[in-house]
Amino acid sequence: MTLEELHRLIEPKVQEQLALHCKDDPAAFSMRFHDRRDLPVRAMAEQIACRKKALKKLSSLSAHGLIYTSLALEQCTSEQVAAYRASFMDGTRLIDMSGGLGIDTMQLSGRFGNVDYCERDEVMCAAAAYNFKKGGISNVEVHHADSVEFLASCDDDRFDWIFVDPARREQGRRSVGLQSASPDVTVIHDLMLRKAPKVCIKASPALELKGLEILLPSLSLVAAVSLDGECRELLLLLERGHIRGSRPGKKAVCLGQGPSGIIEIKEDIGAGRVVAGSVRRYLFEPDPAIIKTGLASTVAAECGMEFVNGTVDYLTADVVPEQFPGRSFEVEDMVPFKPKSFRVFLEKHRLDVAGASVQRRDFPLSPDEIRKKFRIRENDRAFLFFTRDSSGSLICIYGLRFLP
Repeated sequence: MTLEELHRLIEPKVQEQLALHCKDDPAAFSMRFHDRRDLPVRAMAEQIACRKKALKKLSSLSAHGLIYTSLALEQCTSEQVAAYRASFMDGTRLIDMSGGLGIDTMQLSGRFGNVDYCERDEVMCAAAAYNFKKGGISNVEVHHADSVEFLASCDDDRFDWIFVDPARREQGRRSVGLQSASPDVTVIHDLMLRKAPKVCIKASPALELKGLEILLPSLSLVAAVSLDGECRELLLLLERGHIRGSRPGKKAVCLGQGPSGIIEIKEDIGAGRVVAGSVRRYLFEPDPAIIKTGLASTVAAECGMEFVNGTVDYLTADVVPEQFPGRSFEVEDMVPFKPKSFRVFLEKHRLDVAGASVQRRDFPLSPDEIRKKFRIRENDRAFLFFTRDSSGSLICIYGLRFLP
């Protein structure tokens, strides 16, 4: 979207047309109005498509008729995750160093007296300013500037918190590492902690956790946040008073689970990894945020479970806990994995006909290779877990998923 298209989009008559055609198919809208020179048809079609996606991703904010771009909407955090992230930051002043469309800033603005929004893209700045106005937000100051240069120009201790979501795209492809993102938070680590005592960095859920305390010496906490069983982001918290280079704490946050809609698992360093002698009546797979942070031992200790083997995070027990953050399965059968006889096992349970969802951890064949080799069709209720038992031998566990 160009700046000219943005200015035309926010004209009252264009906004009226968008409201009238909000349920249209974007491609059909473009074809129908392609000769209307008085309307920014391409940009309007993009808004129609974006607003449909925003209804799911930004359910309450979308009611304000915000302006989006396709790429920025794809990259922005879902409203539920952003609301959780904002819940542990508050104070007098915050700076959002990666402003974008202003979605994160809008969530954070309710936690601070004043917020500085910083964005070097002129179109994004203009869109965010419009979005703040539409959302009734008046405590945000918009800065069209390079965020690192702007931060460097600020007085030390100007902010209570800094929030930064580094851009993770390189030559059109998404990157994972901190040092390949912009801004490079490993380079500006000391600068940020001069300007604020606390910093929250949003990072890719695929980021490697090992060695982060070396790259970010003041890293005090790593939190993995999942929503509805999918790990959405990592939050890296820096604190000025943290002993530089010491081991950070870990936390898993599972949104969309439990009576309150949030389950938080904090690291218990004393929780050991206890391996079961055999697979019990139930099999459990912890939430991805728990697996990412390596907190399966903590969950196992709290829920009275044991590990299927010493290498992967499949848990087993004879009793279903009242509240388990992850997926639960009732074990129907288990068999040592021997390719020549495995088809008999499939026929016994009629899985050669009904099919099953293929899951695999610490197993030599990939799910696709297993499916192709044994011609297993997809089924979202029956599950086949290919892994190893406590002695390291290959096994397959057949289970049915259920909700405790």
